[in-house]
Amino acid sequence: MSQENTVADRLVTDARKKTARQEGGPALGKVSLIVGIIALVASPISIAGWVLGLVAIGLGVAAVRKPETAKLAKIAMVLGFAALVVGTFFFTMNIA
Repeated sequence: MSQENTVADRLVTDARKKTARQEGGPALGKVSLIVGIIALVASPISIAGWVLGLVAIGLGVAAVRKPETAKLAKIAMVLGFAALVVGTFFFTMNIA
């Protein structure tokens, strides 16, 4: 009388896969935020501000696709953009 419950097994498997995907998500948002902060701090060194700012924006774009990291990703993108602006300001100031 042992019947396999394939529907229940499939639902459990799908739930485990979904949970595994969600657990890895917040790390990308946190990394993008950390890179954004470092980019803003390093932005008086023009090339470091540009490179790290672009990396922060790229990571932010990748992280904003997941709802649980969207807020951190948006903050990281703003910090990355600010690093680009500050880096450009200091580059212009050094040339002039």
